[in-house]
Amino acid sequence: MTNPSPEFSRPPDRDPAATAESDRAVPADRGLKLRSAEFRKGREPGWRELDELVSRAERRGIASLSADEAQRLPLLYRSAMSSLAVARAVALDRNLLLYLENLALRAYLTVYGPRTGVLENLEEFFRRGFPRSVRALRRHMALVFGALLVGVAAGYLLVRADLNNFHLLVPEYLAGGRGPGSSRADLLEGELFAPWPGFLHTFVVFANALFRHNALVGLLSFGLGFAFGVPTLILFVSNGLTLGAFVALHAAHGLTVDFLGWLAVHGVTEILALVLCGAAGLAVAEKILFPGPLTRLESLAVHGRRAAGVAAGAVGLFFVAGVLEGGFRQWIDNTPGRFAFALVTALAWLAYFGLSGREKGHGRHP
Repeated sequence: MTNPSPEFSRPPDRDPAATAESDRAVPADRGLKLRSAEFRKGREPGWRELDELVSRAERRGIASLSADEAQRLPLLYRSAMSSLAVARAVALDRNLLLYLENLALRAYLTVYGPRTGVLENLEEFFRRGFPRSVRALRRHMALVFGALLVGVAAGYLLVRADLNNFHLLVPEYLAGGRGPGSSRADLLEGELFAPWPGFLHTFVVFANALFRHNALVGLLSFGLGFAFGVPTLILFVSNGLTLGAFVALHAAHGLTVDFLGWLAVHGVTEILALVLCGAAGLAVAEKILFPGPLTRLESLAVHGRRAAGVAAGAVGLFFVAGVLEGGFRQWIDNTPGRFAFALVTALAWLAYFGLSGREKGHGRHP
């Protein structure tokens, strides 16, 4: 597209960003017909500066602009938009209108459009946005974890009182043949220290099935937050009942420590992911119940994105947990080694969520 050429020898030294106010002072209904040369006078330097900044950003990215240029870019854009509105009102020549329309569109995409690609956005999310969002949900995480512990305690006490209660609390598909009739040898050889099934079954078949099941449960706990959070808490109490029943079953055979070590290999990551999904659901429920000065829909739109980001990030943790549960749990064939592995995993997650995204100068996050 051909840029309008200047029809003056030297433009006045005038800040183009300041012309927005003067443009508004030109009423369309007065029928004032400014000649193109007069209209460009004092404005064209700003257009050319904006064109140069936008062209550079298009070629090299927005990061190629200096701090001063980045601050000036939206001012020049608003000035160009104001000039475009006046140019349309006073019916200036078509070439000038086309030039301004094209410049305004390019500038809009530069100022307000996405500035990074998919990979860069993912990197930004996991390096800064995700851990920051998780730290903002500390209260919700504590509440969800408390509901889980209540369920664990209740399930443990019920099954310790009567082993037959195990089947009342644990669905058959989760029991996997375990129950009051299981002997100590059955639990040791068929579960806790069962032979490693091989790479294909471990990391392809079993880990994939575990990932899909756990992610479904986690996303369900998040989605139930839209029902004011009560179903989310009930779901965690229910999961706790199941876990407590398993602990009691193994405790009845003197295998409490071995079972907890077996569980800890993947449980640290899996339970963390579940808690994150539940906490995100409670955060949504809180903003629906207590929207503050916003309407409920506005509050949900503002805060729901961060909560959904936490749930999406938790899916990544479920993938890690599936790999750990499917393979590494049986690969490590002794209880002290399992506890050591779980401790390293817990410290790694603590460092990631506690320290990542705290560096200054990076304000972007979901």
